[in-house]
Amino acid sequence: MAFRTQALFRDDAYLKTTEAEVVGLTERGGIVLDRTIFYATSGGQPGDTGSFERTDGGHVAIAATVTGETKEEIIHLPVDGQALPVVGEKVRLSIDWPRRHLLMRMHAACHLLSVVCPFPITGASVAENDSRVDFDIPDTGYAKEEVTARLMELVHADHPIFIRWISDEEFAANPGLVKSKNVRPPSGTGRIRLVCIGDNAIVDSQPCGGTHVASTGEVGEIHIGKIEKKGRENRRFRIRFGPPPVN
Repeated sequence: MAFRTQALFRDDAYLKTTEAEVVGLTERGGIVLDRTIFYATSGGQPGDTGSFERTDGGHVAIAATVTGETKEEIIHLPVDGQALPVVGEKVRLSIDWPRRHLLMRMHAACHLLSVVCPFPITGASVAENDSRVDFDIPDTGYAKEEVTARLMELVHADHPIFIRWISDEEFAANPGLVKSKNVRPPSGTGRIRLVCIGDNAIVDSQPCGGTHVASTGEVGEIHIGKIEKKGRENRRFRIRFGPPPVN
């Protein structure tokens, strides 16, 4: 039986701690809670790490977070060799906030890149220091210096980044919201989560289940490290934190 975990991060990505109850344990020792602030690996963004504090004062280190039988079931994978909490036990959750915040900044940067390069996305991977977005572009016509400059314009503009929920019907009526060429967001639940940038989403709006910072200014300085050719019509843009290296 798949459990349904209340994913608190979907509405507030800045929650660093919360309390929850253990509702299940998997055969491989994964811990399922009634609610969580831990993001589960999905959409190119890795799952959160962190720890649980037990009622007896002991701690359980969490090495990874993944989804289970459904996207609504979130499984916390502990580091091997630890004593596990029991079903019904209350625990206090703490995510590795410095790591999460880097991922939030980088995921937002990937959205900005899709604004600067408005082409179908064929793949993406978010990491703490070096992320990538792949686009379906026969010939880029872009220089990394030009893309970096346009990204930083969006960062310096300090546009708000916020969540908006729309109905399945609204989503079906606006197919242009989907930027991914091969993957469509799950529908049928009655609502779709949009990540919006700019007042009234004037800069961007697209379906996404990940975590992001609250403004483009919080992304900080970023640059395009390289643009790689991956097949006849695929170009891979690598995003990195900090200023471009001096040649």
